[in-house]
Amino acid sequence: MVRSAASFQERWPWLGPDLQTLRDTIRPLPLPADRGERITIDLEPISAGPGPGAEQGADGRGGRLLALHDPPTIGPAKGLVMVVHGLGGSSAREGVRRQALSLQQAGFAVLRLNLRGAGPGRALAAGTYAASCNADLLPVVAKARALAGSLPLFGVGLSLGGTMLLNLLREQPQALDGLVTASSPLDLAACSQAIGRPRNWVYQRWLLKRLVAQTLADPFGVTSQERQALLMGGGPKTIRAFDAAITAPRWGYGSVEHYYAGASPLASLLNDQSPARAPLLLVHAADDPWVPVEALHQLQSRVNPGVNPVLNQRGLEVCIPAKGGHNGFHGVGDGPLGSWCDALAVQWLSALVA
Repeated sequence: MVRSAASFQERWPWLGPDLQTLRDTIRPLPLPADRGERITIDLEPISAGPGPGAEQGADGRGGRLLALHDPPTIGPAKGLVMVVHGLGGSSAREGVRRQALSLQQAGFAVLRLNLRGAGPGRALAAGTYAASCNADLLPVVAKARALAGSLPLFGVGLSLGGTMLLNLLREQPQALDGLVTASSPLDLAACSQAIGRPRNWVYQRWLLKRLVAQTLADPFGVTSQERQALLMGGGPKTIRAFDAAITAPRWGYGSVEHYYAGASPLASLLNDQSPARAPLLLVHAADDPWVPVEALHQLQSRVNPGVNPVLNQRGLEVCIPAKGGHNGFHGVGDGPLGSWCDALAVQWLSALVA
């Protein structure tokens, strides 16, 4: 481990899980102008068959995804890093921009992806993304490999973006040369239950507002059944209800329970036997108010060489600081546009290159 979990200390006044989580919202970062090069990536037409990767919106149209390509700010690039946002996010969100800037300053090129239906790419593809959307990510990886050339291709997934990239590696273990996840759900059912707790009602309401607006803004339209689920009675009251009405059926799952089970990467990580899966670093705060940490503790207990030498040999590291909130990690000594986890990702990926 490049930096230990014990090295993280909360920075005043961002004390406690909620202030850590909301820091960028309460005090927006003075980010420089976004000068990323716009790149569109063609998607394959999608079938309406059952199972993951069967997004059924807009009569199976493929469409395109929008990504922003950022060059390194120093020297020639030593690798390309795909940065994938979380639920309700986009390439322009503060956490994505902040992570990208820290990577650029360390000599990496960056590809900031907008998932299906997200942010400035909303008009380019029908439907919305899911925790398991390999049909969309595979052409992105192909494009990223072409951009990287002979350089290594890495991934950084924030929150649900990390879940998606972990699911990608279930199907294509060598799609990336290394992956860092931050605050990423490994057990979607437990995560859905946690975000539905009374103490999280403001978070859930904020996420639902963004998800409903994102879905209704689909330029290819929504079905009458979807529109009714999104608008009747004020719309879905929980993330689980949204996933049951929109996400699960759009991606070919028979129920929300089927979706949560099929798109949760925990079981595959616990039983990982891949001989050539990319090295992984999973970072998660013990006090994360959105995503329960228990799955990470379960995985961490299996990483010990005496317990599961196979997992340890596969290059799996789990880092669980006591504090940090959900994708917060605003610590003592951070720069104005960085966080402890941003720096950890940079150091870990730089070590892989070295």
